[in-house]
Amino acid sequence: MSTYLDKIRRKDMLGKCFGALCVISVIFAIFTGNISSLSEAVATGTDKSVKLVISLVGIMAFWNGLLNVFKDAGVIKMLSRLLKPILKRIFPRAFKENVATEEITACISANMLGIANASTPLAISAIKKLSERDNSGVASADMITLAMLGCCSFNLIPTTIIAIRASANASITYELIPTIWLCSGICSIIGVVLCLILGKINAKN
Repeated sequence: MSTYLDKIRRKDMLGKCFGALCVISVIFAIFTGNISSLSEAVATGTDKSVKLVISLVGIMAFWNGLLNVFKDAGVIKMLSRLLKPILKRIFPRAFKENVATEEITACISANMLGIANASTPLAISAIKKLSERDNSGVASADMITLAMLGCCSFNLIPTTIIAIRASANASITYELIPTIWLCSGICSIIGVVLCLILGKINAKN
């Protein structure tokens, strides 16, 4: 019952935030004389968003289905064994206690494939298991690191970016991959190092 009430409260909070943003936008548009531009942006924006979603359905469905096939075929478990030497240093406590290791690996694998929407339920499942292990009500170092990697993970195959640029008929799509590797790799390394350093400092305090 409490979990259900928490979900309702979170939805109410999101509704209030989006409602406040809409009201503020209208107020600013009125005072700056851009109400007609706002109306035009709403009309064109909704039309473009529907077209974008439809154009992404095919490629996102393909990669999500492929990820589930990999999981059922045991590829994720095999990848877990290959990544274990690296991940056990990034998530020391989780791998030491063997908690949510498969979900963590699957989440990072999905992020590496550029499928952020597929990694979200995996990350939620992993964090739920990690929180059940520690009922302190405070995010652990492993949970913070996983959330960080969800935001700035290394993109081996930037599926979503390629799909969006292809749907927009961009002249440059796959040529961006080396640059994305470099940027996402640097961000991931810096993020992991900071999480490890700050985690040790917090543990001492």
